Amino acid sequence: MTRVDRWQLPDGVEEVLPAQALIVEGLRRRLLDLYHSWGYRLVIPPLMEFTESLLIGLGRDLDLLTFRMTDQLSGRTLGVRADITPQVARIDAHSLAEVGVTRLCYAGSILHTRPKSLMASRSPIQLGAELYGDSSLAADVEIIRLMLATLDSAGLQDVTLDLGHVGVYEAVLAAAELDQEQEATVFDALQRKSRPDLALALAGSPAAVVELITGLLDLHGDENVLARARQQYQQRAPAALAAVTALEQTAAAIRRQRPQLGIYFDLAELRGYHYHTGMVFAAYVPGHGQALANGGRYDDVGKVFGRARPATGFATDLKALTTLLPLAQTDRGAISLPPSEDPALLVRVEQLRAAGEVVIHSLAGKHDPRCNRQLVEQQGEWLLQPLESD
Repeated sequence: MTRVDRWQLPDGVEEVLPAQALIVEGLRRRLLDLYHSWGYRLVIPPLMEFTESLLIGLGRDLDLLTFRMTDQLSGRTLGVRADITPQVARIDAHSLAEVGVTRLCYAGSILHTRPKSLMASRSPIQLGAELYGDSSLAADVEIIRLMLATLDSAGLQDVTLDLGHVGVYEAVLAAAELDQEQEATVFDALQRKSRPDLALALAGSPAAVVELITGLLDLHGDENVLARARQQYQQRAPAALAAVTALEQTAAAIRRQRPQLGIYFDLAELRGYHYHTGMVFAAYVPGHGQALANGGRYDDVGKVFGRARPATGFATDLKALTTLLPLAQTDRGAISLPPSEDPALLVRVEQLRAAGEVVIHSLAGKHDPRCNRQLVEQQGEWLLQPLESD
């Protein structure tokens, strides 16, 4: 009989222990306060929903990541959310149904059937913000600035902003006039940035088409990329120029507030291509291969809920963010509370806790190991005194 370690968790699922949990919760509160100060209202969607509403609008990847079960009340299929974005889209389109711009934010656990990347968690804490009802570039810029402010608030430095636009690929694809099967093969090769596979996918295509599509792989780097793209597609895929202009304007707007920010352009970035409809963006820091936050424009995602609305937003994994931060330092330690029912002592304890101090009962006469001070009564007053180590 196989021995089962009852303490063992599934691969990719982890618990958050006290030292790390202190950081996670502190950052969650700080970021939700930040979003509130920008006018984003908090929503708390349910952990599970019917799959008919949970698995729409964000492509097949979300379908594969979602755990399913049968609802014993209705007999219908439920899904445990693998992404909160479609839930917030439903809230905007149906539950709120407001006129004009709606700004919403959220924070909550999600669950994946498999890790999204090699080192990724299957139980992230997703936190993000969404802006509905405005299709302008200014809305994208606002969301990008809020994403960068999120990383600032987390204390992360040397951030690089990665910008792309699905309109470039769409224009190139339209100009190439590939059939549906070849389109899928080309998309797969481009998504993996595989030049050999792209060459195989385009085997037999006219040289002009091969050059047109393969050129996307070289369009990544600093602002010079945009000038090269404009020159490359001006005659052969002119519809791409509007996307290039949008990238230029977005980068200029971000640089006005952050002149030292590193901005990287990748015109073959196809992450989320099947649901993004415009600008896509992500934030990276040195030494961490995965994006710490990413997002983009996904207009009309609420159409299935009865209202097609412009939409842009971003999300981050709170647990991934906090793994890059040092453990919280409790410099002040804690205060040991003696076993006494003196009303004056209880008043003093309330004052200390209200001031942010940690006050811990000394059960059975033993001080909690975190305590470095204690409350001692002197002439009817309860005073703080250093607590000597045992």
